[in-house]
Amino acid sequence: MSSASRSDSVTVGGRVTGPITNVLVANRGEIARRVFATCRRMGIGTTAVYSDADAAAPHVAEADAAVRLPGNTPAETYLRSELIIEAALSAGADAVHPGYGFLSENAEFARAVQDAGLVWIGPPVAAIEQMGSKVESKKMMDAAGVPVLAELDPAEVTEAHLPVLIKASAGGGGRGMRVVRDLADLTEQIEAARREAESAFGDPTVFCERYLETGRHIEVQIMSDTHGTTWAVGERECSIQRRHQKVVEEAPSPLVEKIDALHAQAPEAVAERDHGGAAGGAKGRGMRERLFEAARLAAEAIGYEGAGTVEFLADEKGDFFFLEMNTRLQVEHPVTEQTTGLDLVRLQLQVAGGLPLPAAQPVQRGHSIEVRLYAEDPAHDWQPQSGPVHRIDIPFTTGEFTVLTEPGVRLDTGVVDGSVVGVHYDPMLAKVISYADTRAEAAHLLATALQRAKLHGLVTNRDLLVRVLRHPAFLAGDTDTAFFATHGLDALAAPLVSEDDEKLSIVAAALADAARNRAANRYARLAPSGWRNLPSQPQRKSYESRVSGTHEVRYRFTRTGIEVEGFAGLELLDLSPERVVLAVPGERGPVRRQFEIARYDDLVAVDSPLGPVSVRRLPRFTDPADQVAAGSLLAPMPGSVIRLGAAVGDRVEQGQPILWLEAMKMEHRIVAPASGVLSALNVTVGQQVEVGAVLAVVDEPSEDPS
Repeated sequence: MSSASRSDSVTVGGRVTGPITNVLVANRGEIARRVFATCRRMGIGTTAVYSDADAAAPHVAEADAAVRLPGNTPAETYLRSELIIEAALSAGADAVHPGYGFLSENAEFARAVQDAGLVWIGPPVAAIEQMGSKVESKKMMDAAGVPVLAELDPAEVTEAHLPVLIKASAGGGGRGMRVVRDLADLTEQIEAARREAESAFGDPTVFCERYLETGRHIEVQIMSDTHGTTWAVGERECSIQRRHQKVVEEAPSPLVEKIDALHAQAPEAVAERDHGGAAGGAKGRGMRERLFEAARLAAEAIGYEGAGTVEFLADEKGDFFFLEMNTRLQVEHPVTEQTTGLDLVRLQLQVAGGLPLPAAQPVQRGHSIEVRLYAEDPAHDWQPQSGPVHRIDIPFTTGEFTVLTEPGVRLDTGVVDGSVVGVHYDPMLAKVISYADTRAEAAHLLATALQRAKLHGLVTNRDLLVRVLRHPAFLAGDTDTAFFATHGLDALAAPLVSEDDEKLSIVAAALADAARNRAANRYARLAPSGWRNLPSQPQRKSYESRVSGTHEVRYRFTRTGIEVEGFAGLELLDLSPERVVLAVPGERGPVRRQFEIARYDDLVAVDSPLGPVSVRRLPRFTDPADQVAAGSLLAPMPGSVIRLGAAVGDRVEQGQPILWLEAMKMEHRIVAPASGVLSALNVTVGQQVEVGAVLAVVDEPSEDPS
């Protein structure tokens, strides 16, 4: 299809506009489902693209049409602009929505979409080009009067500049970012950042800037139409981050609320800190007003159209500096939708179709908090996880991919029960968003929903998220980019369930397993009960917890109920393979506790108000062949070996990198577990490995008998 073949389209300045009847989303997972949801509400058809790894993904099943992109990696599939455009034309789509990530900020892709006669649901190509280089965009913003942090040429960084932050020029999301505090590490970290940037965005360009150890990450959502109107819709705060990638986002910003409250009480005192200028702080103006003006200046300086985000780094005084402009929809856009009542995707589609923004800009309402639920292990260097999602069930969910009108929980996810998290893409499972009248209520609601969520199959960052949402510093609004370092990642990543409650949950798992075994044995079902007339040895079941190791449950059924060693006075009230109800002795009498049990092969998941517990059932007898030699380095995830750091026979020190794996668009170091000699190296560069594979073996040196 060419632009001429669309009789209802109009081309203005190289931009194709006109009625939109079918949208191809050049993305995957949650963002594709998010765009499809709005399209369905507007009566617009949908087209999906998918890699081989995503063939069974929910976004594929939900689309009206789906086109395969042969291959698995982003470079083979979602980064192939010619394949995506061909898919749109063959499926009869007349518009392309890029989502976020992949090609969403690629000017050449936007140009190619419009050259093919398709409507581009995004900003003008020139705006993407101008903001696509973070180096050049800072110069432009500086000229427009927006305060900026100076950019540093990596070749000219000296000790005086440290610490510095390496950033990918062509993308975000934490890819290609490195903090360097030692000049000797700069070259190696720049090369690693370039590799990540090339893998994630197809562009290895990086730059440096001064790194502020603590700061507040504040961003402003803008929306501009093709008729000259630009809205500063609202600000968000995204200060809590891991590896420079946002984890908790909220609207409005607690910092902006605090600064503006102080300004309202004593405007003269606040004005003394202002530096003047369009965005730096003209006298008598609050922080929100200054932020909004800076964002509008940024948008107008490049003739922006559509949805975009202007990001700033702020300090506790309310001063702020331009970081970058994202010429796309943001991952965290739902919190702005919740606090304005807007459907930002609907506005994107309307603007792309040539319609003006509504006459009245929305008024802010309530508070919204979003957390990113990842398949990762924060306690072990944020290690990403892969494998099946047996179950994902978030309680209190009142809507999916939609703006809530009453307090509740919204769920935006790309996975469902039975989905498989692979190694080729980001391990985010879902965005869980709360909306309430106050910030405290939104935080409490979200924390409770996460704690009671049934998340079976993969290790997640759920416990960390709940602890953050309940942390006194968070509730006080005292958040910055060093939140995890300040308050201790070990404490924040600790399990929600206590040691005693975990043991009680494992007892419930053992009793439920006993009930399941009994129900499966037709002879046992005919017996009157599980107790014996004469004393007998207790029955035993063993389980392995990732957190606390091996647990053996020793129990005996009696005439009056159940006896469990170590749990005197425990009373069994109800028992089935899926549900156990116990009366637990307490200081003021017994307390009724209910446990739900689910099984997936040897994995046993126990859910209760005490907290989630996940263990693996251990066999009665172990196979010696399953044992792993001491000093073995096991692959923590499936991935590709991209670099070796030592050779067989080398003396290595504890913590020294032995090799690097690439998985989920990030590099992961595999280090020596102890000092010794590398006696085996079982992989080569380019080799694909499975989780649990023995990559190498480090032998501790034997003592010299002399």
